Amino acid sequence: MATTTMTAGAASRHEGWQHAWRLLAAVVLGVFFWFLTALQLPRGYVHDGGYWYVVGDPLVALACLTALVWRRRFPLPVTMAVAMASAVSVLATGAAFLALTSIATRRRPVETGAVMAAYAAASLLAVELYPVRDSPPSLWHHLLLAALSAGIAAAVGVAVGARRAEVSSLRERARSAEREQTARAAQARTQERNRIAREMHDVLAHRISLVAMQAGVLDHRGDLTAGENRLLVRGIVDSSHQALEELRDVLGALRSDPGHPEPPQPSLDRLPDLVAEERASGRDATLTTTVSGEPPDTVGRTCYRIAQEGLANAAKHAPGAPVRVLVEGEPGHAVRVSVRNAPATTTVRLPSSGFGLLGLLERVALAGGTLDHRPTPDGGYLLTARLPWPDHHREKRA
Repeated sequence: MATTTMTAGAASRHEGWQHAWRLLAAVVLGVFFWFLTALQLPRGYVHDGGYWYVVGDPLVALACLTALVWRRRFPLPVTMAVAMASAVSVLATGAAFLALTSIATRRRPVETGAVMAAYAAASLLAVELYPVRDSPPSLWHHLLLAALSAGIAAAVGVAVGARRAEVSSLRERARSAEREQTARAAQARTQERNRIAREMHDVLAHRISLVAMQAGVLDHRGDLTAGENRLLVRGIVDSSHQALEELRDVLGALRSDPGHPEPPQPSLDRLPDLVAEERASGRDATLTTTVSGEPPDTVGRTCYRIAQEGLANAAKHAPGAPVRVLVEGEPGHAVRVSVRNAPATTTVRLPSSGFGLLGLLERVALAGGTLDHRPTPDGGYLLTARLPWPDHHREKRA
């Protein structure tokens, strides 16, 4: 905000100096014509009654210069008034030139032509204002000079107007580019926040769900043996340590620490370990896979995350219910992942973040696949995803 205020103040001062410089140029030009006319007046003209030259002429010029202050607010009336006033004031010639140049910057031919005609008419009237010794040889000669001078002023004004339009266009482009850059930066920040949230959820949701489920069993089951209690407590400890390790790895990667390499991303080959962890925590989880070949890393990683999210959701919403994970596919077709859990056998529900399926939908969309989740007729729940698996070897042979 402070920078914007300083820039606006500097621009205002620069514009004020430009106005002052133009008025000064008009004064200098008017004084030049005034002295030039004085050199051509008869000797003793002022003492013989030509007081208008030293009194009225400068006053009219002063009024014209004052009127030029409002030339941008009332361009046509001010310019016409100054052009007509130059007929009775040689000193106002500079003001008339500035007014004509100013209105020509608007690049409106009708307005500019009308003012040029008024200026030429005023010049014809000014021929008889003072009895100069060396007047133009003919009226048409004087009209030609007036038209030439007005044309020069108008040409300068048109050039200045074109330059202003170009500068304004460049400034608008710069502002537009700055707005687009700001929007892209905001979009990049949003995407990065979403990516961080997705990674944190994928890493922690499954582990925390296991910990919560095992703790819930300890809390609600009073008939467990000492060995079963130790097994559950050991599972809680192991899952907590693994969650902390995975969280440390994710945070290290997000900090872009060169000394902390990015942890390897899981793929299809880690699915048996994932299901084994579920079984070790006391859940009835099975895995069936009929995948022929090794899919691309992106597809394999997405399949793992789908199964992980499905198992975590089953643990939250249907603790104790059997879960079946099915993965099937082949190159050139697609990989289909489904996670199906039976109806819940208990009313205990773990808290849900509400962002798991949303992040999973983003992952699947980035991989070019589709995701579907719905209740089953028997009261369970089914999560399915279909991911494209192109056959690059066949494409190369073709």
